[in-house]
Amino acid sequence: MTQPGDEDLQVIIPADLRKERADKMLARLHPELSRSRWQKLFQRGRVWSEDRVLMQKDKLRPGDLVQFSIPPVEPLALQPVKMDLDVLLEDEHVLVINKEPGRIVHPGAGTGEDTLVHGLLYHCQGMLTGIGGTERPGIVHRLDKETSGVIIVAKSEIAFQSLSGQFAERVVEKDYKALVCGLPDPPAGIVEEPIGRHPVHRTRMACRKDGRHARTDYTVGMAFGNAASLVDLQILTGRTHQIRVHLQKIGHPILGDTLYGYKPARMEQAVTAAAIPVPRVMLHAALLQFVHPASGKKVLVEAPLPPDFRKVMEALNTAISGPESH
Repeated sequence: MTQPGDEDLQVIIPADLRKERADKMLARLHPELSRSRWQKLFQRGRVWSEDRVLMQKDKLRPGDLVQFSIPPVEPLALQPVKMDLDVLLEDEHVLVINKEPGRIVHPGAGTGEDTLVHGLLYHCQGMLTGIGGTERPGIVHRLDKETSGVIIVAKSEIAFQSLSGQFAERVVEKDYKALVCGLPDPPAGIVEEPIGRHPVHRTRMACRKDGRHARTDYTVGMAFGNAASLVDLQILTGRTHQIRVHLQKIGHPILGDTLYGYKPARMEQAVTAAAIPVPRVMLHAALLQFVHPASGKKVLVEAPLPPDFRKVMEALNTAISGPESH
């Protein structure tokens, strides 16, 4: 049942618990191991009682002695790559990064060895306790390739379970900043439109009656004449491309977001004439507040606006105010 390098543990089912399925009972008694991890241990015959291998559906009773064997963490089949990461916060459980624009988070078809996960594997070598039995960083939310800003990573299984639950229960505060076309009227409001896959363009999302509930709160923070605005946003849901779709819906697409309605010609003539270069989708994840999985205390992490974002703001200000005022 056990092999060299395995961690052998045992537990006596407490007297105050009722009879229950083995997988549910053990997941409750050892929450540091996820349900999927327990499932793998059962499937591999690594959970037993009185020399009998237990099945997930077997019932456990108060007083039962259960033994289980946890194999060593398996390395992820990706090559760690050294890269400069802007670390905002780090301890044994969590790592918070200020992601640069242009960086893909997850490896996939067509990606190279320059994703954030490759860089995290290098940065976290020897510090990952294993998630689902694999030595990997736990990505609990995502940012689009061109979006910059705060992204949190779990370094332990207990952190992964806690943070995943917080995102699912919508208790994580997520604030963004975006440069958008025009000046929203009213200057503060709520966009509450369901979002689903575009019926024709399958790589895009769209506001659809049969989509999933989505809500975005917005406030104009700074206006560049009537040409563009810096908008503060808070999302209470986390649908794919939510902010981009909702801003297009109210007629104020994000600068650089050609997928969702941005066209330079739509902007005020003074800005168009200035030929302001917009290098990407001008969206930045500015703030993230979560409950620390170990201490239980609220943690707030902020990421400053990146240089390319500030440069576009300066160019907009110059175009609207006129060079003579600078």
